[in-house]
Amino acid sequence: MPGYKRIILKLSGEALMGDDAYGINRATIVRMVREIQEVTALGTQVAVVIGGGNIFRGVAGGAVGMDRATADYMGMLATVMNSLALADTMRQEGMTARVMSAISIDQVVEPYVRPKALQYLEEGKVVVFAAGTGNPFFTTDTAAALRGAEIGAEIMLKATKVDGVYTADPKKDPLATRYTSITFDEALINKLEVLDATAFALCRDQNLPLKVFSIFKPGALKRVVLGEDEGTLVHV
Repeated sequence: MPGYKRIILKLSGEALMGDDAYGINRATIVRMVREIQEVTALGTQVAVVIGGGNIFRGVAGGAVGMDRATADYMGMLATVMNSLALADTMRQEGMTARVMSAISIDQVVEPYVRPKALQYLEEGKVVVFAAGTGNPFFTTDTAAALRGAEIGAEIMLKATKVDGVYTADPKKDPLATRYTSITFDEALINKLEVLDATAFALCRDQNLPLKVFSIFKPGALKRVVLGEDEGTLVHV
């Protein structure tokens, strides 16, 4: 039995690149979708927020000196592209996904409407939240925390390149150890950069626990949902 009925999964745009310099690596996105499919097969309701770094960083040279709000809107559009790619790959794998955008692009994706998102989740569809919060100056981590709180997710899962939160940078310090569990306050005191400050505060204030794990470890997402010792749990 799954440990969670409803989760919000935060994927970075960079995770879709695989070993490519930018863009979407086909084999990588298919593998990720199959990991999500394993979780939906358990009966867990899944919502996804995805970043746009794989696309926007590819054109970031042109954003040098650009107005911050304009650059952020470009980043939001990049997340819409990633969300469409993710949903289409899910369709090809026999899943049903709905993309809901925080900014209005009605010809392409439907707008984010909370009751509709909840209905889709109850019907067993995967909901992909695109365009962040719809506002500049907020990260997709914050969007995931916000949407997670709105839909009543039991936990936010942050998929990263490392398999949890460590006492130090494991690449630089061979003695660094992984936390199995840590409180939000302990993470603050130890200056562990788990999320950006706004997302971190939102999770803590809304009592939305966070699990940090590696999306590159086969089966890790399923192990997290089953409540096994995978990644690091950050809680109140």
